[in-house]
Amino acid sequence: MTIETDYGTVEYEEDNLILFPDGLFGFSDLKRYLFLSLDDEGDDSMLLMLSVDNPEVGFVLVNPYFLCPDYAPVLTPEELSFLNAGDHGDLSYYAICVVHSDYLDNTVNLKCPLVINPETRCGIQVILENSRYECRHALRSFPSIADDTCTGNGE
Repeated sequence: MTIETDYGTVEYEEDNLILFPDGLFGFSDLKRYLFLSLDDEGDDSMLLMLSVDNPEVGFVLVNPYFLCPDYAPVLTPEELSFLNAGDHGDLSYYAICVVHSDYLDNTVNLKCPLVINPETRCGIQVILENSRYECRHALRSFPSIADDTCTGNGE
């Protein structure tokens, strides 16, 4: 299958898609997404997530553990059940980045990660109850964190 995007024609197989049965916050009607590496070497620390239902919709994702090694999301039993996961270790987490023209203004949302079961290719977006995570952590704040905790500065 192919999809026409602003980045050119992208070929994919149906089994490469990630399904979000409930959609994402603000995009509940878009359920099928394709994850593409932004790195020529296939590094998955940053990805482009494109909607196959509407190719004009895409999100830049970052692996939150790349920014914050001690990232500790806690899902509810209902969320784990929805994903058909035994525990958190069975899942992959991604944070949505908001990209601005001035890269110093870029932010990442650690409070509402995308959570995916890689085996079933099913995902959800959750709101974490942990108050230490913000919806708008400044990306520029992470390299300057003196210790190895993930506090960001919530900008």
